[in-house]
Amino acid sequence: MRFIFWILAGGVAGWLASLVTGTGKRMGCLLNVLVGIAGAAIGGWVFERLQGSRPIIGPGLFWQTVGVAFVGAAILLVILRLFSGKR
Repeated sequence: MRFIFWILAGGVAGWLASLVTGTGKRMGCLLNVLVGIAGAAIGGWVFERLQGSRPIIGPGLFWQTVGVAFVGAAILLVILRLFSGKR
C-alpha cells in the first residue's frame, strides 16, 4: 500500500513541479513520478535541515507529503535545468 501511496504522491508532486519550473511539456507521466519520488527524498532532507527534525509524512498526510515532495522536485528540476543549459 505504501508503494502505491508514494507513486501517487510522487506523480502529483512531480507534475506540479514540472508545471512551475516549465519542464512539463518535455516530461511524461513516468518521469513525473520518478522526479516526485526523488523530490520527496530531497525535500525530506531539506526540511530536516531547516526544522531540525524529519517532516511527518505518510498516507494519512497526503497533501503534506505532496508539499514536501514538491519542494524537493522543484529544487531537482531547477538544478537539472541549470546543468543542462536549457532555459
